[in-house]
Amino acid sequence: MKSIAFIQKMFREYYASNSSLSEGPPMIEKREFGFASFEGWMLRHKSFKNKEELASFLRDSAPRDAYFSCAYYENPEAEMEKKGWLGADLIFDIDADHIPTSCDKVHDEWACGDCGFAGKGVTPEKCPICGSEKFDERTWPCEVCLASAKAETMKLLDMLVRDFGFSEKEVRVFYSGHRGYHVHIEGETVKSLDAVARKEIVDYVCGLGFDAVFHGIGEKSWSMSPVLRSLSLSASGWRGRLAKGIYNFILNAKQEDYKSIGLKNNAIRAIMKNKDMILKSWGDVESRSVVKGVDFETWRKIAEFCAESQSAKVDTVVTTDIHRLIRLAGTLHGKTGLKKVEFSISDIEDFDPFKSAIAFKKGTVTVFVSDAPKFRLGDEMFGPYKKQKVELTTAAAVLLICKDMAEVVD
Repeated sequence: MKSIAFIQKMFREYYASNSSLSEGPPMIEKREFGFASFEGWMLRHKSFKNKEELASFLRDSAPRDAYFSCAYYENPEAEMEKKGWLGADLIFDIDADHIPTSCDKVHDEWACGDCGFAGKGVTPEKCPICGSEKFDERTWPCEVCLASAKAETMKLLDMLVRDFGFSEKEVRVFYSGHRGYHVHIEGETVKSLDAVARKEIVDYVCGLGFDAVFHGIGEKSWSMSPVLRSLSLSASGWRGRLAKGIYNFILNAKQEDYKSIGLKNNAIRAIMKNKDMILKSWGDVESRSVVKGVDFETWRKIAEFCAESQSAKVDTVVTTDIHRLIRLAGTLHGKTGLKKVEFSISDIEDFDPFKSAIAFKKGTVTVFVSDAPKFRLGDEMFGPYKKQKVELTTAAAVLLICKDMAEVVD
């Protein structure tokens, strides 16, 4: 209780002193808002006439988490079927929870809420023992996780700008405050899209339904296919992405990489022996020809692997849900005490969430840490800690308390 009271106090001080929250989302009066409390209940179907009302509510209530709808409604406070849907922004959520990484088996844990069976790594859709879909999860926002999420976000942004034709001014990019990034597209271009149309967009960016044969790869006559001839490094859309993916894979792959996608030894030897010729042929479609020892099935496996690597891993449910609530920019994330912050597309490579999202930059707090990995906030390294009392910066203490890894000490 003492630790919860401390976090509530810090959140309240943040909202009382932070003026950047006064902007709010566009067309604020048409949005539904939702708020999660520290006591565990959720307030929904809330609306505000203007940004001043919203800022005042945040100062007074200091919620654990604050959300707003991607949708616009005639009556935001009405029950869902009576709200009067007017349209919705196009939202993408890229989260490390949906991206297998080398570190998730180190710091991420899950336990079935029904039978108690536990494991590490990405949480399964169903418990392998009892089939339950209820899990208690313990995740951590490490440097590797967020680098993976950023890489997926960069692939998505490239598709949105190059393939869909959105300008960089139309696309807003945010760090979520936890383990990923949000991409918002607002305006009349996307406002009227229904769930089916949004699903088509999701399928495209995720490469869902990819068919190698459709692109001329996997057919016995593939070397002469006019479709394959259109797979060039300069092509637009998925043809260009697939060509670049195959080229980069052949350029950098080692023997174990080929084995990992199921290629046979004789095919691997043939590819590695003819590597320079293959790379030249992918740069010049007129010189593309069959490589002895590398059959159409081998190219199909390479193409399917490369399509997977070129796709963007987004949460498909978030984008297709035309009533979705998404975290409010500038507000604190209840699992970290970090804030959701916006940055430009041009800044994404250099963006550092562990610097830009810090909300509490003054003071220190003494806490008892049960178990925490080594981590960085700002330019300072912390941990690892295990069953010890330590004095931390306020931001580090808030992070560990929000993660249930530490408690405030008198």
